[in-house]
Amino acid sequence: MKLPLTKEERSNLKTAKVKIKNTAHMDLSALVHALGSSLKRAVYIKALAQFQTVPSIGPKMAQCAVDLGYYSLDDIKHESGADLIIRLEKLKGYWEDPCAEDALRCIVHYANDPESGKSWWDFTAERKRYRERYGYPPDRPSTPWYEKKRS
Repeated sequence: MKLPLTKEERSNLKTAKVKIKNTAHMDLSALVHALGSSLKRAVYIKALAQFQTVPSIGPKMAQCAVDLGYYSLDDIKHESGADLIIRLEKLKGYWEDPCAEDALRCIVHYANDPESGKSWWDFTAERKRYRERYGYPPDRPSTPWYEKKRS
């Protein structure tokens, strides 16, 4: 699990004897105290940590979920990966690697079935079937992610 903690926050967690992986399930007031941070910062850190508890989900996709306005698995459980990727692409202004949709599908699945051991790649076939049937909206950004990285 990777979290964008400051040196001071890392030190504060160590002093409080809190392991980084445990931040995902901490009470917010306890996390505020352990981090020595604001409530807003603790909510953000906890969200990133919680999304990274999903098998195969790393810091980039955790950040994408937060960018979309989700701060817990419970917040995202009634969404669909297909809709989330469209929103994410509009937010970023370019279309994402198809694996990003698989990862969002994985997050939603895990939010509804935390005992599932499925990884993002287990959703590739489902995404392909869905996109073959429904395609993408006509207003999808035209720039692909790999061109955006170069600019």
